[in-house]
Amino acid sequence: MNDELEILKTKIESVNDLSGVLKLLTQEFADGITFSSSFSEEDQVIYHAIARLKSNIEVFTLDTGRLFPETYSTWSQTLEKYHYPVKAFYPDQLALQDFVEQKGPNSFYESVENRKACCHIRKVEPLKRALQGKKVWITGIRAAHSANRHDMPMVEWDEAHQVIKVHPLLHWSGEDVKSFIKENQIPYNSLHDKGFVSIGCAPCTRAIKPGEDFRAGRWWWEDADKKECGLHVNN
Repeated sequence: MNDELEILKTKIESVNDLSGVLKLLTQEFADGITFSSSFSEEDQVIYHAIARLKSNIEVFTLDTGRLFPETYSTWSQTLEKYHYPVKAFYPDQLALQDFVEQKGPNSFYESVENRKACCHIRKVEPLKRALQGKKVWITGIRAAHSANRHDMPMVEWDEAHQVIKVHPLLHWSGEDVKSFIKENQIPYNSLHDKGFVSIGCAPCTRAIKPGEDFRAGRWWWEDADKKECGLHVNN
């Protein structure tokens, strides 16, 4: 796998544009390519490119049940514009029911343990189902999202999910993303215009203040070093 991964990494890093990376992946893999979208600005850029390519790349999203109304609106607007399917994965009903009965609907505010348990049920476990049997997982991660992603490769092996992970927008700037959205008239979450940068579940996301870190609006009541939900465990 290491040799194959290095070859793929070299090929992808030699491609200069998003569409080229996606085309290369479809040439290298006949099936098993999936893209996870949270309908963020980055994800909308990638979704646009995938829809235009009309390829074998599957798109999925994790519907936690506590997303913003604006996120659902973006989802609907995106489908109306592109008519490219988005498969939804939901929390296990019994696990969620048990958690809420035992802890309460807002217990994630009470402790990091409770918050991570909620994230696991609503996001981590559904993600495992979404990635089961897949070969390539495309993400909207950018290096600017956090300090520990500055030295990330565009292609890496995700040991936890046993899948090749590809980050085609890794070296894009925030301005690159916004310009692409504007030029291509791509639907985007209106919360981005209100100071929301990283948008997750409504109870766990707020707008950031000028000068704050990209992730400051997520789980703002916790210490910075504990702000991880488990989706990108290698990062």
